[in-house]
Amino acid sequence: MRHRRRVAIGSVLAATALTLTAIPSIAAAEAPSSVSADKAVEMPAGMLKAMERDLGLSASEAKVRVAEEQEAALTNEALADLDSYAGGWLAEGTTDLVVATADRAEAAEIRAAGAKVQVVEHSLAELESVQATLDAAAQDNPNTDVPVWYVDVTSNTVVVQATDVAAGKAFVKASGVDAKTVKVVKSKEQPKPLYSLIGGDAYYINSSGRCSVGFSVYQGSTPGFATAGHCGSVGASTQGYNRVSQGTFRGSWFPGRDMAWVAVNSNWTPTSWVRVSSTTGVRVTGSTQQPVGASICRSGSTTGWHCGTIQQHNTSVTYPEGTITGVTRTSVCAEPGDSGGSYISGSQAQGVTSGGSGNCRTGGTTYHQPINPILSQYGLTLVRS
Repeated sequence: MRHRRRVAIGSVLAATALTLTAIPSIAAAEAPSSVSADKAVEMPAGMLKAMERDLGLSASEAKVRVAEEQEAALTNEALADLDSYAGGWLAEGTTDLVVATADRAEAAEIRAAGAKVQVVEHSLAELESVQATLDAAAQDNPNTDVPVWYVDVTSNTVVVQATDVAAGKAFVKASGVDAKTVKVVKSKEQPKPLYSLIGGDAYYINSSGRCSVGFSVYQGSTPGFATAGHCGSVGASTQGYNRVSQGTFRGSWFPGRDMAWVAVNSNWTPTSWVRVSSTTGVRVTGSTQQPVGASICRSGSTTGWHCGTIQQHNTSVTYPEGTITGVTRTSVCAEPGDSGGSYISGSQAQGVTSGGSGNCRTGGTTYHQPINPILSQYGLTLVRS
């Protein structure tokens, strides 16, 4: 079984390399001479400019980084089958994959797959169980003084962010979880939903509120797009960025999760594009979740294209409207109206904008609802190039 898993990892990586080199080139730049040409991914000019602005990467560095991150993500995904898997992330400042395990006996297999090993006390399943208990406690007694909690794979703990540390500790104690698995930290964050068919374009709900398109999808033969649940309830009507009649919310879940999908009418044709600028975009080729530490970019109708890094997966957040679980925390900025918009790493769809704090002038933290659970929840198929 272990031998077969290693072979599978290699096969997937080889297939991915072919996929990446087949991505249409919107903007070209030479790879560094020290890096082989097949390690560079072609990316649109607007995406490269945003990564240079927000991550300090040159065009060639960004192309190589995205290719290496895709490779690390697939290796991490394959190693997640290990019984004592405790999460994976990219070592700070690098694209080197680190995979944690609560069983030292699994270290050899992790190294054989090309990742570095960190032996820890708790498996990811154990920490997710702790988080699930906190989620249940928050559903019964939501507290905006304790707005965020998540499994931090790098420290092998569940981190609880609180504006009042005493309130955070009281929340943990009342939930009944083992306090040794939890770290309470003081935070100024006060997340809120970012209220306000190409990913990132604006759409209007019931002729008033504005959100952003996430990703084009189909439910069977019915076209539509994925977006945030807080943008509209089932039955709400939508208009496109041009105020032309667009569609109807067919599914919506908020709070608890922040996911929704809109079925569109014949005025609209789904595409695999996510908008980068007024004239450029990036095509979606899949939805492989990237590891903690990977670069990620967001497209939204208020602030356009911005980039950052993935900080934590499976985060729980309490908004004034209630608690949502299973979102990903990032360093990408966003503002009202960006809600529902696309998060993408390279050409891999990651999720839709949920909420956050701060803004794109001074910086901020955002949370996105991962795309794969949306597809699963509503039986949707992602439109890919």
